[in-house]
Amino acid sequence: MNYRKASLILLMLSNATLCHAALDRAQLQQIQQAVEQLLRTQTAGLPGKVSFVLGDIDTRLNLPACPAPEAFIPPGVRLWGNTSVGIRCSGGNPWTVYVTVSVRVMSGVVIAARSLTQGHVIELADLSVQEADLGQLPGAVIADPAQAVGRIVTLSLAPGQPLRQDLLRSPPVIQQGQSVTLRSQGSGFRVSAEGRALSNAAEGQVAQVRTPSGQTVSGIARAGAIVDMR
Repeated sequence: MNYRKASLILLMLSNATLCHAALDRAQLQQIQQAVEQLLRTQTAGLPGKVSFVLGDIDTRLNLPACPAPEAFIPPGVRLWGNTSVGIRCSGGNPWTVYVTVSVRVMSGVVIAARSLTQGHVIELADLSVQEADLGQLPGAVIADPAQAVGRIVTLSLAPGQPLRQDLLRSPPVIQQGQSVTLRSQGSGFRVSAEGRALSNAAEGQVAQVRTPSGQTVSGIARAGAIVDMR
C-alpha cells in the first residue's frame, strides 16, 4: 500500500470517528432536552420556586439512534429531591435508560415559632413561615398558617420544626355526653330529633349517638352540636 492510499484510508477513518462522536453528542443533547422538557411540564404546578439539575449521563452507552426519545416518570417516583427520570425509545431497536435528577422546590412552610406541647391549641403567634426545600421535608407539610390555627398539637414540637397535617388534629365539635341534634334530610323532607353523643368527634368525623329510645345511630359531626344522619 503506497503512502497516498494509506493517507486516504486514515482520513476516512478519522472522518468516521468524528461523525460517530458528533452523533453521540447530538444524542446526549436530545436525551437531556427530553428530560428537561418533562421536568418543566411536570413541576409547573408545584408551589414555590422550582429548579433542577441533571446528573451525568454515561457517554459509554451504545444506544442506537432514536428520532424521538420519550421521557417518563417511573412508577412510584415523585419529582422532589433526588430522584430519576426514564428515557425510552420505541421502534425496531428499543432501549430504556434512566437519568438522575435533583429537583429543588423552594416554598414557604409553617414552622413552630416556639415550643408547642402536646394538646396545645395553636394560635397565630405560635407560628412563623420559613422558606424551605420541600424535597427535603416529609409530605403533608403546612404552607398556610390558617390551616393550623385552632387545631390541636398531637405531638410536642420544637421551635423551628415544620408543622405537618399528621401532627395536628381538629378540635371536637361534638363532646361525649353532649346533647346533640340528629338531622336527616332528603328530597322533599327534613327531620330532626334529639340524642346524646357517645364519643367525641371533630368536624366531618363520624359520631355515635344514642336516641331517647336507646337506639345507637351514627352520623357526620357538624358545628353547632349537629349530627347529620347518613
